[in-house]
Amino acid sequence: MDQSRGRPRGADIVVETLERLGVSRIFTLSGNHIMPIFDALLGTNIAVVHVRQEAACVHMADAWGRLTGEVGVALVTGGQGQTNGAAALFTALAAESPVLLLSGHAGLSEIGRGAFQELAQADIARPMTKASWTAASVETLADDIARALRIAREGRPGPVHLSLPVDLLEAPAAAAPSTAPDATIRIGEPGADLVEAVAAEIGRARRPLILCGPAACGAEGRGRMAALEAASGIPVLGMESPRGLNDPSLGAFAEVLAQADCLVLVGKPLDFTLKFGVAPAVAPACRFVVVDPDPVLLARVDPARLAVSGTADALPTLEALARRLGDEPRPDWYAAVRAAVDYRPPDWDERRGSEGRLHPVELCRGVAAFLDRHPGGTLICDGGEIGQWPQALVNAPRRLINGVSGTIGASLPFALAARLHDPAGPVVAVLGDGTFGFHMAEFDTAVRYGLPFVAVVGNDARWNAEYQIQLRNYGAARARHCDLLTSRYDRVATALGGYGALVTRAEDLPQALEDAYASGLPACLNVLIESVPAPVIRRAKAG
Repeated sequence: MDQSRGRPRGADIVVETLERLGVSRIFTLSGNHIMPIFDALLGTNIAVVHVRQEAACVHMADAWGRLTGEVGVALVTGGQGQTNGAAALFTALAAESPVLLLSGHAGLSEIGRGAFQELAQADIARPMTKASWTAASVETLADDIARALRIAREGRPGPVHLSLPVDLLEAPAAAAPSTAPDATIRIGEPGADLVEAVAAEIGRARRPLILCGPAACGAEGRGRMAALEAASGIPVLGMESPRGLNDPSLGAFAEVLAQADCLVLVGKPLDFTLKFGVAPAVAPACRFVVVDPDPVLLARVDPARLAVSGTADALPTLEALARRLGDEPRPDWYAAVRAAVDYRPPDWDERRGSEGRLHPVELCRGVAAFLDRHPGGTLICDGGEIGQWPQALVNAPRRLINGVSGTIGASLPFALAARLHDPAGPVVAVLGDGTFGFHMAEFDTAVRYGLPFVAVVGNDARWNAEYQIQLRNYGAARARHCDLLTSRYDRVATALGGYGALVTRAEDLPQALEDAYASGLPACLNVLIESVPAPVIRRAKAG
């Protein structure tokens, strides 16, 4: 608080509470209702990243939450500022990412009287959050903030929305308490009986699979999955893609899933990504074990097929199972699963684009080689058809994808948050030309804050995912209205102060990537590509 003002305001209480509870960065776009918070942030240790569109700051908070495990905090104004930001909450919800969206709000004293930008904001955000409400008094602001941060991280992580009426932010407040409100989360440890029951059911299976949801697909979760797999000899896989069984990073996973006789879902909802557990995707005789922090999700499984169920958080459950399960060798099954997941069609190496265009495989081979030359990088994959190819072909120590929501457009904001998280390693985002248009102005943000990254835009001059649907469902004669211009997106980047280059030949891509990285600027490589469908990996059947 600025001591020259004397008594604190509600905005000071909000900011002091955030700082005391460990928030170090806020992604924001200014607006009338939140200017008291902008003022209160002056002189604090909270860094502010001021973006160009409200959804972008929520996507940045989402990426921050996934990469750090902390709550990513976004701050937007009321009215359409809130609705713009709220649109990105669905991506965070499906990705199980801890996010807090703080939005300004019409003053409580003016509600119902036609206040400026008056909207039922909490109602708008509620379907896309774990919780959404409007602060009701200055005295409860600190507790509101603490409660929101706790809910975002507790159980299955996810976004929370809190609207802050401007008259509460401007109102005088009592001095903040000497200690911050408690935002400690309760860890849902699995009970010993549950662990024993799960272990016993796994022991009865010949072909078990352990599947984990998005909350376990960060660095810590993947470490625990690997430890459980090493301890048990059972395949342990993370699922975070909207393509589900056809997740290109899981190769021919669909083939072995259909052979499993026991599916252990650890924080993995039974949903469309598993074809709802019905045949032929899952064998009719397959038994289910479900451990989830949300008891509602236990009821999704047919009771006749549900062998064991219980409530617990995913990460401690993985750790407990790693301690309990001995290595009961099922070498043939383990080898079959890993061979399927690792499988990539051998003819991919022969894919070539036509004159002046690259095949997506050529684009991805170039990106993969670049990340091999510059270790410690972060790979970001947007949605659409082009986003699936690098998921199949490119490895990096850290990876962010659009997630189970299937929403496109988050990759550029993700790249900025990834650069803030790791100032050292390269950050490469692969996205389509349609997607580039969503948040191209964030190149301005990246330049202002000195956040270099490389955006590799696969430019096929169309909304290709939808075009492929048209081809499959209606035929080429009815494939209409999805075309775009072959635009110079590289020049957009240079116009906003970044680096840009056009790539039309596979042999030029390696040097183009090196030049973009060496520029030290936010960079866009506009790569002209063939318009082909995303990979659906199937192995040829013998005989």
